[in-house]
Amino acid sequence: MSYYDRALEMKDELIANRRYLHENAEVGLTLPKTRAYVEEKLREYGIEPQRCGEGVTGLIGKGGKVLLLRADMDALAMPEESGLPFASKDPNAAHCCGHDMHATMLLGAAKLLKEHENELKGTVKLMFQPSEETLTGSRNMLEHGILENPKVDAALAYHVGPGQLPIGMFMYNANSTMMFSNNDLHIRVRGKGGHGAMPQNCVDPISVGAHIVVALQEIISREMDPKASCVITIGSFHAGTALNVIPEEAVLDGTLRADTKEAQKQLVKRVREVAEATAKVYGAEAEVEITDGAPPLICDKETTEEFVGYMRELAIPGSMEQPDVAASASEDFACIAEQVPSAFMYVSAGFMDERGVASAHNPKVQFNEEVLPRGAAYLAYCAEQWLKRHGNKH
Repeated sequence: MSYYDRALEMKDELIANRRYLHENAEVGLTLPKTRAYVEEKLREYGIEPQRCGEGVTGLIGKGGKVLLLRADMDALAMPEESGLPFASKDPNAAHCCGHDMHATMLLGAAKLLKEHENELKGTVKLMFQPSEETLTGSRNMLEHGILENPKVDAALAYHVGPGQLPIGMFMYNANSTMMFSNNDLHIRVRGKGGHGAMPQNCVDPISVGAHIVVALQEIISREMDPKASCVITIGSFHAGTALNVIPEEAVLDGTLRADTKEAQKQLVKRVREVAEATAKVYGAEAEVEITDGAPPLICDKETTEEFVGYMRELAIPGSMEQPDVAASASEDFACIAEQVPSAFMYVSAGFMDERGVASAHNPKVQFNEEVLPRGAAYLAYCAEQWLKRHGNKH
């Protein structure tokens, strides 16, 4: 029986797992219900779970080369408006990016691989990761040794894609940057408050902040290489509480994104310099904080093409592929891909009818559960075949 046929037999179980995770959505690094459920299922499948930072790991197989299979499992801090009977019970947490699907597919793959454990030519290491949405979960597990003991040789991860896409499509990029870097930006402008009728006695942080917003965009238009893809977004600007009072402070929050490490480094440097200098010109001070975030996601060409080959071999009916896909969003699997040869792919979880209208991060988004057996089978088969090819290499 093929991995896909076996996964189809498990479809009801996969859906039940997904719906539990979906209904009990949790946000951030600490996911007590989610983590406990994953650990319970792993034990049920005969795999001993281990804590790794705030995430969960486990091993299947023994010795030889080690392939890491990763799934994130955190939700977004937002309400859900899907109308589904298993919608999130928490009004401030919702799986509107599909991480419940990722964790379900990896649980399914774990069960499949455990059933074939004696045939594996090496070790599969599972990575159930929290806090991808804040780009801190991968680093948390890296700091606690996810790539060590045993040492990981390569890694694979999937992300579901909602929207009006047919089930069966998988998307990848073996030739260039697949997803942009991300750094969170926080700027606190300190001025001098006072009466709105007497601006001459004040330093208006709102005016200074507005000049900073404009000046930052000049970095993109006049300093960055036109061939580079970079984005600076100020998504939040807060100051003051009264209409006739110039406040003491203004706070600006945003993101920096780039498609190369070099452009990311330049953006971080120049945003800090420009914000501080612009504030100084107008007699204010700017306190700038830029988080480490995530680097650009650049998949290993040989590893990606190898996994694509295995996915073709599995020959699931209706499969179709789209190469050279890129997105300006960010993904902290990039922190793993920086350290070991890695592949990251999108697998369609869309609908071709009105259920596919909403996109990821939309409160009305829906994901097609028909992808669950496909994803589980792809992960398991790719792992088995990769270990078969590399397991005896030293």
